[in-house]
Amino acid sequence: MTYKNFKVETDADGIAAVTWDIPGRSMNVLDARSNEELAAIVKQLTEDAAVKGVVVTSAKEAFCAGADLTMLEGMNKAFTEILKSKGEEAASQVLFDQCRSFSLVYRAIETGGKPWVAAINGLALGGGFELTLACHYRVAAENPKTQLGLPEIKIGLFPGAGGTQRIPRMIPTQDALQMLLKGDSVNLVKAKAMKLVDAVVPAADMIKTAKDWIKAGGKAMQPWDEKGFKLPGGPVYSKAGMMVFPPANAIYRRETFDNYPAARAIMSCVYEGLQLPMDAALRVESRYFAKILRSKEAAAMIRSLFVSMQDLNKGARRPQNVPPTKVKKLAVIGAGFMGASVGFVSAQAGIDVVLIDRDQESADKGKGHARAQVDAQVAKGRMKQEAGDAVLARITPTADYNTLKDCDLVIEAVFEDRKVKAETYAKAQPMLKDGAIFASNTSTLPINSLAEEWKDQSKFIGIHFFSPVEKMMLVEIIVGKNTGDVALATALDYVRQIRKTPIVVNDSRGFFANRCVLRFTAEGLEMLLEGVPPPMIENVAKMAGMPVGPLSLSDEVALDLVLKIMKATEADLGANAIDQSQKKLLVEMVEKQGRFGRKNSKGFYDYPEKGKGSKKLWPDLGGLQTRKLDPDTLDIEEMKQRFLVVQAVEAARTVEDHVITDPREADVGSILGFGFAPFTGGTLSYIDFMGTKAFVDLCHKLQGKYGARFQPPKLLIEMAAKGETFYGRFPPKKPASVAAA
Repeated sequence: MTYKNFKVETDADGIAAVTWDIPGRSMNVLDARSNEELAAIVKQLTEDAAVKGVVVTSAKEAFCAGADLTMLEGMNKAFTEILKSKGEEAASQVLFDQCRSFSLVYRAIETGGKPWVAAINGLALGGGFELTLACHYRVAAENPKTQLGLPEIKIGLFPGAGGTQRIPRMIPTQDALQMLLKGDSVNLVKAKAMKLVDAVVPAADMIKTAKDWIKAGGKAMQPWDEKGFKLPGGPVYSKAGMMVFPPANAIYRRETFDNYPAARAIMSCVYEGLQLPMDAALRVESRYFAKILRSKEAAAMIRSLFVSMQDLNKGARRPQNVPPTKVKKLAVIGAGFMGASVGFVSAQAGIDVVLIDRDQESADKGKGHARAQVDAQVAKGRMKQEAGDAVLARITPTADYNTLKDCDLVIEAVFEDRKVKAETYAKAQPMLKDGAIFASNTSTLPINSLAEEWKDQSKFIGIHFFSPVEKMMLVEIIVGKNTGDVALATALDYVRQIRKTPIVVNDSRGFFANRCVLRFTAEGLEMLLEGVPPPMIENVAKMAGMPVGPLSLSDEVALDLVLKIMKATEADLGANAIDQSQKKLLVEMVEKQGRFGRKNSKGFYDYPEKGKGSKKLWPDLGGLQTRKLDPDTLDIEEMKQRFLVVQAVEAARTVEDHVITDPREADVGSILGFGFAPFTGGTLSYIDFMGTKAFVDLCHKLQGKYGARFQPPKLLIEMAAKGETFYGRFPPKKPASVAAA
């Protein structure tokens, strides 16, 4: 029998080699066809008396990248259609059966009576890793790049093909929960130590080792199917078990605030499943998986954090009329913290970097930042010393603008001051070669106004990095009214070179990310002025799904910078453009108290010396509040809504202002750029999944209580009246892409 996605060959010893190789894909993914074919293969080989055992492997560089998420989206759509035509019971049964089909195939491997060995030749994630767990033995080819794991939680799902049941039967419950709830992958060294892999051998010996295990009498039964099997973490209601679940539940609540249904489902699957025989436990897992697959959180996270992010990473917004470009040499003007970081990540990506500052000492200091980064990564084992030396060799610090002459791209990262930038442009322009692209890393100053200093404005663009550059995955590309397609294509290609995710926005003060996130920090200041206790402000923001509180984030941005932005906005647009009471608060903090934020170890928080404890809210902060509210009288749910709505309504304004033209960029940008509650799918998905009318009603309610900042724009009111969504009204163009994880 022939298959499309698999090749099956049986050798003279009766050992069948099942090789996974989906045509037309760079990686194997667990899709409906692969599952159907695998089911047929399992049945065929189980019934064939001549087959003594099976080795399953991949013909590609990786074993499997995970499940095809477009398939999961399709399952949800089918559920909705059946729900309309046949009712909820029929729809739920069909969805459960679909979810269960993968689990049943893997269970058939375990219980078919033939020993199966997974020969893992590379990356194995999600459903692919679950397949290896269902095999009776796992042998991996030596490869430092190989990662094994179950990352489903990161897109609002959880392992639904047996992962929540096999992992805690293989390793201690505490370790299993951590692996499932964090979604982090492990390398082969750690996987072998955890006994998730049985053998690691040279690639040339992998298949032979797998077959030798079968020939040596490899057992076709999993430990948990044997009589007397004992859980590695002990029974749930044993002393050991009760030392795991209560604290695990507390940690889960602390880390998620119950915002992620998939995380709760993992806790339930493990807790309930470990009290049941394997077949019953797998049914429990499938029921939870079908429920979570229908959740709005899973739908939102799959769309934004996987499908949309893949589209953007693959050039969804790239002008198709421009041939591919590659930056071979980059100049960064301004070797301060931001410029030095941009230079470092670029050199890491193999680009030669010229780091320019006002004098050699300042430029050398910028390279020193890169050296510190390399030393830290080498110390942690994340980088070899030779690789680090190669990165540093690609960075040339200098004060000489003549070095710009052979650069393909120049990024300006000087002080956020129009005069300083204008002086920089005057020095740089005469030195550029024909066709070179010039970009500003400005975080707030409009690109159109900066471009006025440029002769050929078609070559001028904004490339806005987020701090810390080494960790932040988002880059905001700002297109001015005269920016050309070549500049845009070059910027997008460069961002792809340094392996970050780009969003493209049109010019505006604050662009997209800063417009939205400054609303979040401003709301925190507003609550402070209202008399809300500072710890409550911070905690409620995290309960809403934000990674840090607004006071903490203000400190990270730097209070003196926030004040500077505020004053610049007031100078350009007038006194009514800013909140004068907030300005007064920041003047007190910055100019009178000398509190600039984390950068000088004192802001809304006090920061200890490195390695000496954790930051704490400034004890005298309450003294700046002219009134104090009783926390027991405050509506926590409403406070959470204030934090999210104030950002989402600003995102809607950016659509009305044509700053955002593709909803994917608002959603991906808001999560990656400033940590907007990931479970919502991003700022515009937050509105779409709530329902535009319900969101507008909520805006009006908050506007009546707290002011005009919650006023919905005309576009949103119009959409609410028509029952429209952002993804319905502004459907994103789909590039040809592989949708799998």
